[in-house]
Amino acid sequence: MGIFYGIGVGPGDPELLTVKAASVMAACRHVFVPKARTGSESVALEIARKYLRSDAQVQELVFPMTPDQALLEQRWRESAEVIAPVLEAGNDACFLTLGDPMVYSTYIYLLRALAERLPDLKTITVPGITSFCAAAAATHFALGEGKELITIVPTSDDLTVLRQALATEGTVVLMKIGKRLREILEILQESGLIEHSVFVSRAGLDREHIELDLRKLRVEDPEAGYLSVIIVHASRRSVQ
Repeated sequence: MGIFYGIGVGPGDPELLTVKAASVMAACRHVFVPKARTGSESVALEIARKYLRSDAQVQELVFPMTPDQALLEQRWRESAEVIAPVLEAGNDACFLTLGDPMVYSTYIYLLRALAERLPDLKTITVPGITSFCAAAAATHFALGEGKELITIVPTSDDLTVLRQALATEGTVVLMKIGKRLREILEILQESGLIEHSVFVSRAGLDREHIELDLRKLRVEDPEAGYLSVIIVHASRRSVQ
């Protein structure tokens, strides 16, 4: 049985990959990468391409961005069925994913599906730099000072959890913003926190966007929230 490697390729800059990630990819011939749509390109592959061996066999796996849980579970199982024969033949294989493999990643679900298919599978997960760590570095925004809390919120259409998180102390990291950007900006304004927030999209990629004055984002296209993160100092709200 081959070894299955889950590799975090970081937020976007190819130079932010770890040395271990680069060495595993340089040795692995079978590479699987995720993408959201059939006609789109894999962002993870774009980041990691320079580290792949010249004869690497790259296969793209489509994981649609949908709330349909049944469809997602079907895609995870189908993808596991594609990868399993490679491993059963004694070949190592790696799966590339944005950021860190264990932080809101498709890899988590794919790994479970593979473990069901191959109970004796040996897996090695290589961590990667998360988008919010890259955003904090790009804006010199301290994620945690002293014993401050750091709360990570994957925003959803129901923004109740976001409002609750912003009412706490410490730092709040907003991920999976997507089309909800304008609603989030309104909540930050209402909470007196818009001046204590930073926004970074496509960190380390082409068209990277860093914004320290989030009011300017109100005129942006809703797509501006894709591959973006907002970090908020919730303890420093302004009096309205």
